[in-house]
Amino acid sequence: MKLLPKVKLEIAVPTDIVEAVVEAISRTANTGKIGDGKVFVFELESALRIRTGERDAAAIAG
Repeated sequence: MKLLPKVKLEIAVPTDIVEAVVEAISRTANTGKIGDGKVFVFELESALRIRTGERDAAAIAG
């Protein structure tokens, strides 16, 4: 059995652009071959940037 290399992306975005991001990933990653991947969408309850103590949207922004 030959294994394919994998790349895992974890991306946090505001709710209002989730569909656009999913579409962009799907369009870009689609080769039509086995291994194109999957996209899972989860609601993010909270985020914390440890270095600055910023939370939620501020922690996710650039």
